Amino acid sequence: MEKITFCPEDGEAVEFFVLEQTRLGGVDYILVTDSEDDDAEALILKDVSAPEDEEAIYSIVDDDKEMDAVAAIFTDMLEDIELEKE
Repeated sequence: MEKITFCPEDGEAVEFFVLEQTRLGGVDYILVTDSEDDDAEALILKDVSAPEDEEAIYSIVDDDKEMDAVAAIFTDMLEDIELEKE
């Protein structure tokens, strides 16, 4: 599983595991978790970087409508993966 480092402006760097990624409305989103355990917390992050930025800049999705739309896509993607494993 790919790992990324999230560096909040007001805190210490945190590593996340990337579970899935998608693009919706021209915006890139990633589903991340803080550990590989089954009961790990998950977050949806969106790429807010400018084209001239050398590294991607992500922010936590906190808009309910946006969260619901992206979460539905990730849910479908994860269900498809589970079906493929069976």
